[in-house]
Amino acid sequence: MATLLRKIGLIRLHDRDTEDPKHHQGSLKGTKGNQKNNANKHCQTANETNILSTPEIKARKLDQHGKDKPSGKDKQAKDAKEKQQTAGGGSKATSASSIPPLAPHRQHCTQVRTRRLMKELQEIRRLGDNFITVELVEDNLYDWNVKLHQVDKDSALWQDMKETSTEFILLNVTFPDNFPFSPPFMRVLTPRLENGYVLDGGAICMELLTPRGWSSAYTVEAVMRQFAASLVKGQGRICRKSGKSKKAFSRKEAEATFKSLVKTHEKYGWVSPPVSDG
Repeated sequence: MATLLRKIGLIRLHDRDTEDPKHHQGSLKGTKGNQKNNANKHCQTANETNILSTPEIKARKLDQHGKDKPSGKDKQAKDAKEKQQTAGGGSKATSASSIPPLAPHRQHCTQVRTRRLMKELQEIRRLGDNFITVELVEDNLYDWNVKLHQVDKDSALWQDMKETSTEFILLNVTFPDNFPFSPPFMRVLTPRLENGYVLDGGAICMELLTPRGWSSAYTVEAVMRQFAASLVKGQGRICRKSGKSKKAFSRKEAEATFKSLVKTHEKYGWVSPPVSDG
C-alpha cells in the first residue's frame, strides 16, 4: 500500500514537472493580459469620463458667461436706448442753443431803458422854459408824474387854467420793460378835462402812443409838446360841472378806454387834424 501511494505521488510530481511551459507562460500571460485589459478598461473609463466631463465643463462655463454677458437682443435694446439718449441730448442742446436765454435779454433791456430814462431826465431838468417838470413816483425811475405847465396862451384851455388857478396839468407816464422800443402809457390825472383827445379815465387818443405810431426816436419832452398841441387842437377844456369835475380819473378805466380806442383806429384808421388846425 505504501508502495502504491509512493508511485501515485511520483506520478503527480512527474506530471507537474512535465507540464508544458508555454501553457504555463500562457496562463501567466493570460493573467497579465487580464490585468492589462482590466487596466485598459479602467483607463478607457477614466478617459471616457474625462471626455464627457470636458463638454460639460465647457457648457457650464458658457452658461455662466452667457449669464454675465447680455444677449443679442438686450445689447441691441441697450444700444438703441443709448442712441435715443444721445439724440435727445443733442436735440435739447440744439434747441437750447437756438433759443436765446431770457435773463440776459431782459437784463439788456433794463439797462437800455435805464440809460435812456436817466438821459432824458437830465435833459428835462436842464430845460430853461419851465415847459414841464418831472417827479418820480416813490423814487421809481420807470414811473413818472409829469407836470405840464404851459399850453398855447391864446387857447381857451389856457384861459380856463388862469380862471381856475390851475398851475399845471398833471399826467402819469409809465415805461414798459422794452422802452424805448415800445411806447409809454400816458394818462391825465388832474384836472378833469373835456375834449382835447382826452377820453374816459384820462386816456389820451394819440397815434404816436400806440405801438403802430411809436418810434424809439421820440423823447418824453417831444411827446409832451405834441400832447399840449393836441389839447388845443381838440379844443380841450377844464370840466367845471359840479358833480363831474370832482370825479377823479382812474388807471383801470384809462387802460380799458385806450385799449378800445386802439382797436377802433386800427379798424377804421387814424384821422389827421385838418391842415388849418396846424
